[in-house]
Amino acid sequence: MTLPRLDRVRPATRRPVTGAVLVLHGGRPEGRDAADGLRLPYLRMVPFARSLAAAGARRGVDVGLLRYRYRGWNAPDLDPVQDARWALRDLRARHGDVPVVLVGHSMGGRAALRVGGDPGVVGVAGLAPWIERDEPWAHLAGQTLLVAHGDRDRMTSPQASRWFAGRVATVSDRVAGFEVLGDGHAMLRRAGAWHDLASRFALGALGLEPFTESVAKAMAAGDPDGLAVPLGDP
Repeated sequence: MTLPRLDRVRPATRRPVTGAVLVLHGGRPEGRDAADGLRLPYLRMVPFARSLAAAGARRGVDVGLLRYRYRGWNAPDLDPVQDARWALRDLRARHGDVPVVLVGHSMGGRAALRVGGDPGVVGVAGLAPWIERDEPWAHLAGQTLLVAHGDRDRMTSPQASRWFAGRVATVSDRVAGFEVLGDGHAMLRRAGAWHDLASRFALGALGLEPFTESVAKAMAAGDPDGLAVPLGDP
């Protein structure tokens, strides 16, 4: 039987653990072949996990990078969603009821958004998330949400991210959206900006530091001004 796997990234150096970040990698619409750790969607999220761990380890934040059972979304089974919920249970078994932030890219962003209303989740960062027209959003009422999309992305839709953030902004006053200027779906051209945005957001959502000025202003501005904030110069 194929099982998901939660890869630990530099465990928290402070005890007890004060919070956790669950990192979710991308995939594809269909596929039952194994999502092993040598595939590019997984490898792309390794630097994010390391950046998050470096920012949070001394503050008691544990970071886990989820390796799905399968590469595909596989509707109606939604295998990455099942795996994400398995990982949340695993984190609770390890650390108790600590707050958790989800950071997901592409298909992983979609999975993060789907489980973002689950118990213990205090923040969700969707990075270039894959969003469809019928994407549910009402379960994110009151949630702390970051959606960021490269303006040159041709694989997933920046416009869909803006639409989704706008829907959630009708039920939460803690929603921020960013356009990462000059970057595409792989988040490689401005990797440092992506890593910093995700790490600072996670620490803010966990209550370990104030949100950065740009995130705080975006949340305060709301829809529409705070949902497509240009993230610096390319």
